[in-house]
Amino acid sequence: MNAARWWIYQRERFPLLAHGPLVLVFSASAVCYSALLRARDENWSRPDTIAFVVAFVVCLLFFLELRIADEFKDREADATYRPYRPVPRGLVTLRELAVLGVGLGLVQFALAAWLAPALVLVLLLAWIYFALMSREFFVREWIKGRHFTYLWTHMLVMPIVDLFATACDWITRTAPDGTLLPPRGLGWFLAASYFNGIVIEIGRKIRSADAEEVGVATYTAVWGRPKAVALWLGAAALTASCAMLAAREIGWTTGFAPVALALLAMIVIAAVRFLRQPTTRRGKAVELASGLWTLGLYLGIGVVPALVRELRA
Repeated sequence: MNAARWWIYQRERFPLLAHGPLVLVFSASAVCYSALLRARDENWSRPDTIAFVVAFVVCLLFFLELRIADEFKDREADATYRPYRPVPRGLVTLRELAVLGVGLGLVQFALAAWLAPALVLVLLLAWIYFALMSREFFVREWIKGRHFTYLWTHMLVMPIVDLFATACDWITRTAPDGTLLPPRGLGWFLAASYFNGIVIEIGRKIRSADAEEVGVATYTAVWGRPKAVALWLGAAALTASCAMLAAREIGWTTGFAPVALALLAMIVIAAVRFLRQPTTRRGKAVELASGLWTLGLYLGIGVVPALVRELRA
């Protein structure tokens, strides 16, 4: 029964078939991009397989921890407005989720320490920010009504998690002088990750009028449909711009430009269709476009150029 309960929980709140591929591409891209940056100053060397494994598992568990934290933050609203969710209906308890969260943290710590003890420092940075987010930066009442501030502060966790994933590569490659510093140019990749997080977050909360729920602060409900869509498009444009600059750092501008244009075209088409016909199906298409955007972005900026470099080596 316990196994069945947790299977239902993941299916409803953290579906692995949906999140797994995204996190896999997210983490693999980070490891590959770090290796591509290193290749500017030395001969190409493919990342270690174990770096990919640790990056993927730790990142996947981190996003699951974020979901668990949401269960605690939203417990009152869920009990009032969303009694169908697993916690309010009694499928799992907050105590069980807390125990699970601690267990996930121990796994993350063990993997980071096993790969490289210094990697634990980057993990601690992610945990500290995660803890601040969980406490709403100790200004819960102030921030919950300021949706834009809430959005940009919480999305800062994305480049921090991405920093950990890249560190699974660069922190294991000690420089000749013994320093453990990120490779030059990593900032643009992290910036692209930040704005991409905003694309995903806004995209999943753009809904048609008939799909809105009482007590759920979607961005279409808070800002109105035109503004929410405009901010979604703006976040996509900023993501593409940072990604192009990241591509320039690894000599991949020509290779990534067509990908960026195709992804932007997809986003614009989804936005225009939703504005013209704001149905539930069009709203779901916006969320789907956000996921496809993420897959295309990370494949195009990290995985594909690394495969090309490997074939040329």
